[in-house]
Amino acid sequence: MIPLCLPATLDSLDEIGKYIVAATTEAKLETKPAYGLRLAVDEIATNIITHGYEETGKAGNVTVSGEITDSSLTIVLEDSGIPFDPLSRKLPSEDELNLPLEERDIGGLGIFLVLKGVDSFSYEFINGKNRNMFTMNLPGKA
Repeated sequence: MIPLCLPATLDSLDEIGKYIVAATTEAKLETKPAYGLRLAVDEIATNIITHGYEETGKAGNVTVSGEITDSSLTIVLEDSGIPFDPLSRKLPSEDELNLPLEERDIGGLGIFLVLKGVDSFSYEFINGKNRNMFTMNLPGKA
C-alpha cells in the first residue's frame, strides 16, 4: 500500500481511519478484527499527535503505511515526535480494571486496549523516528 503522510494534527485522524478501512478491506479482514485494528491505530495516533507534538509545541507529520502478505496485515505509524515506547507504560492490572473509573490510576488503559485489539504490536525508535507496528493475522492463516 502507498504510505500516507499527514500533518500531526487531530484533523488527520479521519484520513488515518480511512486508510485503515481501505487496508482492512483490501486484506479481507473480518469486521471485528478490522474494528480492533482501527481502534488501536486511532489510540496510538491520537497519543502521537497529542503528546508527541501538540503538548511539546513541535510540528511534524505522521506517516501511515500498510503491508499485506499472504498471512497478515501490518500497519505502521511513523513520526518524529518525542520518543515514546507505548510498551513502557504501566498497564492496569485485572484488579484495577474492576475498580470504578474515579478510583483508577490515570493512563495506560488506551494502550491496554491497543494490545487487546491486535494480534501483535511492537515499537522501535530508529533513525530519529518512532515506529509503531500493528499486525493482524488474516483469517485461516494464523
